[in-house]
Amino acid sequence: MKAIVKYKAGYGNIGLKDVPEPFPGEGEVKIKIKAASICGSDLHIYKWDIGIPTKVPFVVGHEFSGVVTAVGENVKYLGVGDRVTAENSRYICGSCTWCMTGNYNLCRERKATGYAYDGGFAEYCIVPAERVHRLPGNVDFITAALSDPSACVYHAVQELTGINAGDVVLITGAGAMGLFSVQYVRSNGGIPVITGLAKDKKRLELAGELGAELTVNVSGESLKEAVDDLTKGNGVDVAVECSGAEAAANEAVELLRPRGRFVQVGIFGKPVSFDLDKVLYKELQVTGSFSQKYTSWKEAIKLFSQGRIVARPLVTDILKLEEWEEGFRKMFDGEAIKVVFQLGEQAD
Repeated sequence: MKAIVKYKAGYGNIGLKDVPEPFPGEGEVKIKIKAASICGSDLHIYKWDIGIPTKVPFVVGHEFSGVVTAVGENVKYLGVGDRVTAENSRYICGSCTWCMTGNYNLCRERKATGYAYDGGFAEYCIVPAERVHRLPGNVDFITAALSDPSACVYHAVQELTGINAGDVVLITGAGAMGLFSVQYVRSNGGIPVITGLAKDKKRLELAGELGAELTVNVSGESLKEAVDDLTKGNGVDVAVECSGAEAAANEAVELLRPRGRFVQVGIFGKPVSFDLDKVLYKELQVTGSFSQKYTSWKEAIKLFSQGRIVARPLVTDILKLEEWEEGFRKMFDGEAIKVVFQLGEQAD
């Protein structure tokens, strides 16, 4: 079968290859991929500055949806023909504190689909049955392929940070994480303020359509002046850092009110300089948010089904797997918000 493979460590070293078709073992299901989306961390895999454990060679891609075509022994509650998506926590130890409390995204032994195990940029993918989620009938495959980033934001905004009605929330970065954050903040009654660069004009326009109270192009506008005007100089209540840019993180800390909350969602890909004295003097709460877990997925898919959170407006490009180079280029250049590879017939 055809697959996009990271075939060697180092920058680049990704290509479309012929690889053996996989078959499910005990407790596993085989999914025929219908739609698979490029994640920002896939770009870090390309650049080879990813901090998540990997094992080359591997098939890239962890945001996908499809149809179950085979199940291994002892698989319950799933069958051939089920429309599904799947979490990327491929292996966990199952016995550490984090696994036992449902926080298996923090298991030290965790290995992920699309990093250390073959992922979804392929015709088929194998996933443990316990990581598979059935899709409601009104959630199409392209929307479902974005369950992963939506669940990541649910985990950051809902489970770790918590947004109160009336909270002014600064969201730095107008990519998929930032645009999902706008929606989750607004759904809680918060007031989203999102930043981007000059090249993000269309993304910022979309953010406004999705509920952002204020959009700021930091290439040509003063974010501090905009925040001061909105908050009467008090600062924002919460900052959700989605850009993975050092300057954005530091400006977010600068603009937080005393006892404000900062959550890091974006990946920097390298050590950065971060002013912890401001954390001390302002008694800020700083939280990291990594990946997601079962509860995040369950709620993210339910919110898709209810229409309270939407994914399709974020999808700017639908390509064939063979067009992967164009997809990665558009993501690197910022031309696309989300690129989805569609395999087979229309991904409805």
